[in-house]
Amino acid sequence: MRRRTLAILWCVTALAGVRVGAVGKTVVSIQGREFFINGRPTYEGRKYDGKKIQGLLLNSRMVQGIFDDRNPEPRELWKYPDGPWDPERNTREFIAAMPLWREKGLLAFTINFQGGSPQGYSKKQPWINSAFEWDGRLRDDYLARLARIIDRADELGMVVILGYFYQAQEQRMNDEAAVVRAADAATDWILSKGYTNVLVEVANEANHGGFKHEIIKPQKRANELIERVKEQSKGKVRSPAGRLLVSTSLGGGAVPPDSLVKVVDFVLVHGNGVKDPAKITTMVEKTRKLPSYHDQPILFNEDDHFNFDKPENNMLAAVSAYASWGYFDFRMEGEGFDEGYQSVPVNWGISSARKRGFFELVQKITGAGRADGAGREN
Repeated sequence: MRRRTLAILWCVTALAGVRVGAVGKTVVSIQGREFFINGRPTYEGRKYDGKKIQGLLLNSRMVQGIFDDRNPEPRELWKYPDGPWDPERNTREFIAAMPLWREKGLLAFTINFQGGSPQGYSKKQPWINSAFEWDGRLRDDYLARLARIIDRADELGMVVILGYFYQAQEQRMNDEAAVVRAADAATDWILSKGYTNVLVEVANEANHGGFKHEIIKPQKRANELIERVKEQSKGKVRSPAGRLLVSTSLGGGAVPPDSLVKVVDFVLVHGNGVKDPAKITTMVEKTRKLPSYHDQPILFNEDDHFNFDKPENNMLAAVSAYASWGYFDFRMEGEGFDEGYQSVPVNWGISSARKRGFFELVQKITGAGRADGAGREN
């Protein structure tokens, strides 16, 4: 009955005049604490170590898929071992790697209109990497690369967690009006493309001190921007919700304020700085105890802790608490090109021991590629 209702909702939305084009093969939705793709729960019927996996959205932070740098001074930092920096090559290689990620059981990745630190963590960020002009207008070159990635994700049955703002770039925007204009433009672009596989993350770590404008900040007016994206997209997405599903994330270890949880469609949290896996479970428990929590999915989409071969790690802790988990990997001091997914230039393949460890555990948890992977407990 539930799936029949979803099908009816999609038909009604299409008949109401929502754009239906070549895209829209993959439709993400939410029912209670579960994520659904095309009317069926993710990892349907799957359990791992006695824990429910069905409805989770295992993901990875891949925010540099459309990276470029308009500042000529640091551009030399991004050269490949075999040649100069090339944003088109970067996107081509990203897209080429996506089928393998999906084959291993990864259903989602985070990408951002303004990227993230191309060094993993950086105090000073002189590079200029933004799909927005500083007055809020969109840049066509970035949009072309992003469209190719989202289109391919749609073909593969993958969900894109699409971030709008990153602190080091948002600082450069002219004023609050430019931020609002950029959010409106990004939302309109998603709608114009007919995408149904996109979840919106308004800002990455919105409580970061580097953000300049109060309309981004969760203790200030972040709710306004979240509600604005919801209202702007209302009735314009061919999905059960009929609009974009929206959230914003906070820094590592932070439990979101009650006011934020009240308005988001899914709760985004980060595990950076959380060295004890037990504290990951505690974060989830505290979030669910908030008065405004209304049974939304809880999703980590950034955590730089690994230990994937150990019986206890942050990924397993999140899953055991029935929260989705996301991998954040960057090139550490002394490491080479094959390491990390955030440090530019990126080798988008499963090219290092850390990457292999992550994807092997994803495959083990989800049963991806196994004949019995759809439903049996591992």
